[in-house]
Amino acid sequence: MNHHTRPDNGVPGRRGAMALGAALSSCALVAGVAAATPAAAGEGHTSHGVDYVALGDSYTSGPLIPQQVDANCARSDHNYPSITAAVRKVASFTDVSCSGAKTDEMWKAQGTNGPQLNAVKRDTDLVTLQIGGNDMGFGPIIATCAGLSSKDLAGNPCQQYYGAAGYDQLTLNILETAPKVARVLRDIHARAPHARVVVVGYPDLLPDDGSGCYPTVPFAAKDFPYLRDTGKRLNLMLRTVALLNRAEYVDTYGPTVGHDMCKAPADRWIEPLRPTSPAAPAHPNAKGQEAMARAVLAHLGKRARHH
Repeated sequence: MNHHTRPDNGVPGRRGAMALGAALSSCALVAGVAAATPAAAGEGHTSHGVDYVALGDSYTSGPLIPQQVDANCARSDHNYPSITAAVRKVASFTDVSCSGAKTDEMWKAQGTNGPQLNAVKRDTDLVTLQIGGNDMGFGPIIATCAGLSSKDLAGNPCQQYYGAAGYDQLTLNILETAPKVARVLRDIHARAPHARVVVVGYPDLLPDDGSGCYPTVPFAAKDFPYLRDTGKRLNLMLRTVALLNRAEYVDTYGPTVGHDMCKAPADRWIEPLRPTSPAAPAHPNAKGQEAMARAVLAHLGKRARHH
């Protein structure tokens, strides 16, 4: 992602730290309810006559994965929305996902890509949305943590950096992203009141067991579990916001465990900071996009054929 981090100015120190614990407890409670809640209305939809719109950032668009069909947005015709549309045989398919997109780009043009929400019409039947990573600062976080690793390869210099104010800045970033994603979902419902709306989570970037792989991924040893947990918090937030805004949620983390960027080239679905397969650094490769497509298709009711 071509990510931009949010300035830290105006973040309440003690008040933010107190709110943090309460908000995380609420998220965990709501997520537990979500796990026990039946799928949202629209589960019975078939692909016949379905008009499908895909919204999202670079994890959706698939930068550098062949074939690239939009240079401005680094969009591939083998990203998970394209695979989903082909397998479901939808009546119409519009993919406006764009590398570097934040929630702002749902309403603002991004180069030659118009506001993404303009693609959502009253007769749209299915919308997938994968957004929030850029809002919470995904790209700069990776750069910062890689730069700090040499200070203490066995320790957690990145975690210490983001916790220097007495609370975890990355968790606060995620909490501040939640209402932005909620606003996007409300607007989707307003534009397409009958659409099935599906929030797609982010895949597993780092080893789920907390192990590291320096220098392939240049983070300090104890920052690997910290950053893994940060990714899980982002997905927990997305799941919670989806539940609270009449949307469904697709877990792409679980199905990609064991294929993170620390794995050998033949086994990984997420490329490291120096990719060996066509993909942007720290992004899904073609196999990763196929894995996310399988998760989306399984949720929609039809598993993907092998590609």
